[in-house]
Amino acid sequence: MSEKLRVGITHGDINGVGYEVILKAFENPVMMDLCTPIVYGSPKVAAYHRKAIDSPTNFTIINHADEASTTKLNILTCVDDELKVDLGIPSEEAGKAALDALERALADYEEGLIDVLVTAPINKNTIQGENFRFPGHTEYIQERAGEGEKALMILLKDELRVALVTGHVPVSSISSLLTKELIQEKLTIFEHSLQRDFCIEKPRIAVLALNPHAGDGGLIGTEEQEIIIPALEEMKAQGMFCYGPYPADGFFGSEQFTKFDGVLAMYHDQGLAPFKALAMEEGVNFTAGLPIVRTSPAHGTAYDITGKGVASATSLCHAIYTALDVYRNRDFYDEARENPLKKQYHEKRDDSHKLKLD
Repeated sequence: MSEKLRVGITHGDINGVGYEVILKAFENPVMMDLCTPIVYGSPKVAAYHRKAIDSPTNFTIINHADEASTTKLNILTCVDDELKVDLGIPSEEAGKAALDALERALADYEEGLIDVLVTAPINKNTIQGENFRFPGHTEYIQERAGEGEKALMILLKDELRVALVTGHVPVSSISSLLTKELIQEKLTIFEHSLQRDFCIEKPRIAVLALNPHAGDGGLIGTEEQEIIIPALEEMKAQGMFCYGPYPADGFFGSEQFTKFDGVLAMYHDQGLAPFKALAMEEGVNFTAGLPIVRTSPAHGTAYDITGKGVASATSLCHAIYTALDVYRNRDFYDEARENPLKKQYHEKRDDSHKLKLD
């Protein structure tokens, strides 16, 4: 637990602010005390961005994660060194470089060469290709490193944690995708993540409605009565502390979210619009439910400010902090439950007839 964890950081879209926020994050020497950072990307591209923003951050060049220095920012060469950088402009070349870095980082994770993964923002359009036909990082990482488990996107800042039932899907498809089983699946993953990843023994989860005013008793939508409420009732009967459905506007406007450990939104913008309004600067995107610990900053490529030296590294720093915390929380949670005490007779409810056999 005292050893520094190895944080793999993918460079994301080379024409965006990925390198800028990485370089800025490690201007602070304290960051090197927390972890061993390994950036998957290109030293030449890193140097280009460093010059563009006049960054004082130095780095060492490595070709394999085993070579990483524990006292320096490491850039692991894993993409074509002759990449062309067009600041603020999407390109297929940048998309390929983003995927190359992600694939190498995941390969190193599978070999045990890094402990956690932090991904800089990608352009979800330019990264598409023969080896990447996914709406985003979350779905791709679930496929590559999920080991059959289902992912849950959680956006978080401090005590505010917002998870999504549906993610990167068209708004026109949301209603048809919602089922009682899907909501219950997401609630189960969410509860376990709050327990294992954030050390909350009995989390309280608020669930948002799909329709305005929670459907007004079926007047403006029936998903609440037919899908969401039945799903919640069954989970409550199993002992889960889940509440709702709450109309999303009033829930955030009245700060009801402060009374819960987690909020489950029905779709992407329902959860992320208020979250980013409240926590954009320090927000973190965390992929829950998978064996791998993966986080990313809550912002995108920010082409409009690329190379201007004004991008904030705060969200990336918090993504690194979160990844380190979750990794250690999982260790603590798993160790505490490794050898449970044998159930005593007075704890048994309906197996008293077995008393003589125990």
